[in-house]
Amino acid sequence: MGANAWRKLPMSLTELCLDTTLRCGQSFRWRKVEDTWSCALHGRILSLRQDATHLYYQASFSERLVEPLTPPLSAPGSKIDSLPEDDDTEALVHHYLNLKPDLTKLYEQWSSVDANFKKKAPRFAGVRILKQDAWEALVGFICSSNNNIIRISQMMEKLCSHYGPLLGYIGTTPYHDMPSPVILADPKVESQLRQLGFGYRAKYLYQTAVQICHGHDDGWLENLRNPESPIMGQKVAAAGEMHPGGRAGYRVAHEELLALQGVGPKVADCVCLMGLGWGEAVPVDTHVWQIAQRDYKFGKGKHSSLTKATYDAVGDRFRSLWGKEAGWAHSVLFTADLRVFSERLPAKIEVDTVKVEAESVGPDAAATSAPVIGTKTEITETKIKREFLEEGHEGSVSSKTVSRGKRRKKI
Repeated sequence: MGANAWRKLPMSLTELCLDTTLRCGQSFRWRKVEDTWSCALHGRILSLRQDATHLYYQASFSERLVEPLTPPLSAPGSKIDSLPEDDDTEALVHHYLNLKPDLTKLYEQWSSVDANFKKKAPRFAGVRILKQDAWEALVGFICSSNNNIIRISQMMEKLCSHYGPLLGYIGTTPYHDMPSPVILADPKVESQLRQLGFGYRAKYLYQTAVQICHGHDDGWLENLRNPESPIMGQKVAAAGEMHPGGRAGYRVAHEELLALQGVGPKVADCVCLMGLGWGEAVPVDTHVWQIAQRDYKFGKGKHSSLTKATYDAVGDRFRSLWGKEAGWAHSVLFTADLRVFSERLPAKIEVDTVKVEAESVGPDAAATSAPVIGTKTEITETKIKREFLEEGHEGSVSSKTVSRGKRRKKI
């Protein structure tokens, strides 16, 4: 069975922007070739692309694939005659991309209560929180420790190509799905991962796989999921009452994850938000801490440094603003600060006018000792280099100052 024809869904860029959502540090296995994103997902290779009005998707279940066909951007959707009888690709697209919530309304809601969000969000429309498998999110964010998006993606590719099932090819490029915890629980895996460049993360990945396989019942990780955001095909159930620190189920999931090797508060919150569907989870790393200090008045008094109390206070502050989808709103601001998207933000211009005094000069300088009073305008353009930061990584700031003087009459 070859690659199926492209199908399409009506979708504006304000409701979904693939180029932002798939690059903002949520998932690390998508590859982009020209204008098409592809990933091995749920037993198929899924390819996505979009224009201003539609999202196009194509799935292949074969052992070898050809390059994805260019979708007819202005033609009606193609009729599919060769899909497998149980093909659920459209349902997968809706589920994985989390297309049910009205994102325009959510942005309006978040903007109405937060001037900073209102200012930055228009340049970053269409950011959705993906509904990833919990295991993939856990592995990806264990790899994120002291790392950046490019290196995390390289690690995930190595992990899948060495241990994951091969689903097929696009051209000559192989696509492997995620390896299961059972595969990574093999005693040889830790040393092999170290040889592949995973460093200390090799131990964390191996030991976490062992804990999940031998320390918990089957389905333990998925049972931590938000019942309002179930796995594909299951019914939605109530998740309980929202509290300042989040719903009870979220707090339980967070604490359970902290028992795994290589999982601290930030990684646990990333998994809760992006793998278990707990929208109130707010991951706070040094990068988000910079946002909290710059835009939300943290960094003084009892919250002058990123302690556990401050970590919780930042999350509580964002939850008080944005409610049970606080992690989603926070992720839009996180995306706005990523270096890869810096071209979307204007440089910060600061203009200060100060009084200056200088001795008189010229032919009648000797006739008076009165100073010349003038003004000097200092224009500072600040460009902040931002990246996906973890503890131990600092952003760099460069600035350029231009001084302009203006003489005023002598007094």
